[in-house]
Amino acid sequence: MASNSVVSAPVYSDTVVRGFALVAVLYGIVGMLVGVIIAAELAWPDMLAGIPWLSYGRLRPLHTNAVIFAFGGSVLFATSYHVVQRTCQTRLFMPALAMFTFIGWNLVVVAAVVTLPLGFTQGKEYAELEWPIDLLIAVVWVSYAIVFFGTVGTRKIRHIYVANWFFGAFIIAVALLHIVNSAAIPVSLTKSYSAYAGVQDAMVQWWYGHNAVGFFLTAGFLGIMYYYIPKQAGRPVYSYRLSIVHFWALIFTYMWAGPHHLHYTALPDWAQSVGMIFSLVLLAPSWGGMINGIMTLSGAWHKLRDDPILKFLIVSLSFYGMSTFEGPMMSIKTVNALSHYTDWTVGHVHSGALGWVGLISMGALYHLIPKMFGREKMYSTRAIELHFWIATIGIVLYIAAMWIAGVMQGLMWRAVNPDGTLVYSFVESVKATYPFYVIRLGGGLLYLTGMLIMGWNTVKTVMAGKAVEARIPLVMAHA
Repeated sequence: MASNSVVSAPVYSDTVVRGFALVAVLYGIVGMLVGVIIAAELAWPDMLAGIPWLSYGRLRPLHTNAVIFAFGGSVLFATSYHVVQRTCQTRLFMPALAMFTFIGWNLVVVAAVVTLPLGFTQGKEYAELEWPIDLLIAVVWVSYAIVFFGTVGTRKIRHIYVANWFFGAFIIAVALLHIVNSAAIPVSLTKSYSAYAGVQDAMVQWWYGHNAVGFFLTAGFLGIMYYYIPKQAGRPVYSYRLSIVHFWALIFTYMWAGPHHLHYTALPDWAQSVGMIFSLVLLAPSWGGMINGIMTLSGAWHKLRDDPILKFLIVSLSFYGMSTFEGPMMSIKTVNALSHYTDWTVGHVHSGALGWVGLISMGALYHLIPKMFGREKMYSTRAIELHFWIATIGIVLYIAAMWIAGVMQGLMWRAVNPDGTLVYSFVESVKATYPFYVIRLGGGLLYLTGMLIMGWNTVKTVMAGKAVEARIPLVMAHA
């Protein structure tokens, strides 16, 4: 009669997972601190005495690169390397190359911290870094793909779990987006010009820019959602069939939505309309994924009362659903006529960034970090609970202030007198926005405070534990 027993087996390659998880917390604090500084600069422009490398124009791209690529990227590296090993029950393919991705990614981050405040930039949204750094990103990303897909290719489990589908699509799409959009003609070590011109450059940029949101900040983090929510809840995914439909519908539709950033510009009207239509279609797979994640708690809703990590993970999905309703709505041309160039867009971006990406990243890290250091849970569960409520209140203050400010700006800019002259000058709209900038700063300070609490909790957890090597379960049948 056959029976199963677990025997001694090789260990997972978790050193690189630990490294990325810890730097993610550090980069989150730094990136959000820079965000608070530039929020304060918008309220009080003379705050830093006009020092060029601390100006809003220099620090704003540093903020976006730090929170998206340094913090978000490190979270994605850590979780994807963790998840692919567990779901494939094998070590990372080429662990030395995985460690190269850790070193290379951190070199990219350091290069960004140096060059952006000095004013070296391509001036392209989410793609500001100059060509030598872009080349390093490409090398690191191709190495990442080799490690990830090599691990999937050497898996001991026949089935490829859906989280790996999302991680894989994110890795392939980001490589394509980065290499195409970053095509440039260098004129010196610190200066280059885009290989594209005029409206083509704008189209390629927003194909990249929106899909950086669609694949880096959505598909990758959905991979996190499909592993860590079932793990934390101790429940299977609500509908595995829905997760597959969600995957194919999302990755096909997202690629075409970029032109909605270019409504009422020189882009041909038909291209704008294609972007709008695909943005509206995108609502269906987005909400399908949100429902699938939240309904995974069916039969385990009581766990939300006592588990603050689950609160992070589930509330992040609520913000994902809200953002993915708001985005398609804002892509409708008549709505966009009001929202475009206003702080409504800033509110929308941050409801997704702080609410969806931030909260699910924190939840995943709170699940992951103690396991990497031989502990059952983080040093302080109460600190996690405090972090959750501070962060959530901060998000609500931030996005509510920006929504109100944005709608007000749009209405003021389009208000005309009977003779066709503008009712308000631009400076009057700026003055009216000031109170909302101060509220936004308060929300940002709360969110940063939560991140500092997480930093303290992480240090305490690491000090109380020690790095452990988890063994790969090897189930063998014997007579």
